[in-house]
Amino acid sequence: MCSVMFLTGLLLFVSCAVVDALDNGLALKPTMGWLHWERFMCNVDCDKNPDNCISERLYMQMADVMVKEGWKEAGYEYVCIDDCWPSHQRDAQGRLQADPKRFPGGIKKLADYIHSKGLKLGIYSDIGKYTCAGYPGSLGYYETDALTFADWGVDLLKFDGCNMDRALVGEAYVNMSKALNTTGRSILYSCEWPLYEWPLRQPNYTAIRETCNHWRNFQDVYDSWSSIKSILDWTASHQDIIVPAAGPGGWNDPDMLVIGNFGLSHDQQESQMALWAIMAAPLLMSNDLRDICPRSKDLLQNRRIIDISQDSLGKQGYRTAKMNGYEVWERPLSQNRLAIAVMNRQEIGGPRQFTIRAAPGWKICYPKCSITQILPQYKDMGIQAPDSNIVVTVNPSGTALLTLTPISSSFERMHKRVWQDISIKDKRNTFL
Repeated sequence: MCSVMFLTGLLLFVSCAVVDALDNGLALKPTMGWLHWERFMCNVDCDKNPDNCISERLYMQMADVMVKEGWKEAGYEYVCIDDCWPSHQRDAQGRLQADPKRFPGGIKKLADYIHSKGLKLGIYSDIGKYTCAGYPGSLGYYETDALTFADWGVDLLKFDGCNMDRALVGEAYVNMSKALNTTGRSILYSCEWPLYEWPLRQPNYTAIRETCNHWRNFQDVYDSWSSIKSILDWTASHQDIIVPAAGPGGWNDPDMLVIGNFGLSHDQQESQMALWAIMAAPLLMSNDLRDICPRSKDLLQNRRIIDISQDSLGKQGYRTAKMNGYEVWERPLSQNRLAIAVMNRQEIGGPRQFTIRAAPGWKICYPKCSITQILPQYKDMGIQAPDSNIVVTVNPSGTALLTLTPISSSFERMHKRVWQDISIKDKRNTFL
């Protein structure tokens, strides 16, 4: 396990021994996809609300849109069912079965349809006797349910923790992990182990990482700015414990992206997207992709933000400073780069300016660095020296997202020669 030391909010150093991830070859980068819960919840009344009820039609339509509207191309590949999909009774063989009215073709037919689109299907169950919404849970049926999911062609299991003795939560998650791994099918395992164990004790993140591909730590996200702030605050206050556990194969999950819904301003949507990328969080949208505003769609499909999320170095970022109404979050990236998110926590007044060299990560700009602003709009900010006074403007509850690339003197000389050569060629072409 890594040890992390902090002082007044600044990360001083990280020393790591390798912690083994769940050995199923999955989630080598944070998972991307769509999950129904926050937007559609447990709407099972398909007579009154056929377009928004939990039914095979909803997931097929989302899959169609994901392919047609560029979501798959952007990296979103999982279409995930949450609670309220099953019948209230298991079948004669003790297997879970989908509600026959809402899923007339069954989950196998739905999985085949999702796969035909080049996407993957996620499903939901619970470690307890009942799910959080009162449907059959997996207690006493872990092996049966794992085999059932594998037979259906399921690619991801979200395993909740309701209706279970919290002292037995860890054992239950380990048992289902073993059951999934013996099916012979690769099924990504999304746990809520630490969420249910924190009220009793500090969870064992070494064991969690060895068991799960990602794990929820904190309460459900709501479609509100106060909910996003509470998740960020909890994450920052526990980052010395949870950040070292994250890496290829296993990730901290702060819950769904609610971008494109009703409760967040556009600046707040940008803040969620930027901070989820910094935290190397799974990007699981919960929204209506059939009817999403263009600005929210562009934000969710922003390739530069997704590149930070999916960076090959596989390190989670963390809050490195809190000053004057700002928070600075930083994430180490491949090729010695750094992503910096500057969030304006003030919710009064107008836009404010932040001098980038005040960020702790600015030290990588010795002797110089190249700066790219990604949010709130793309801007090449050029090569900057350590004493630069370059600033970013951040709206209330908004976030500026940037990448810093260190540049040596020799690289800068080469860079200048390349551009001089291009300039000479351009001039020649002007007279041809």
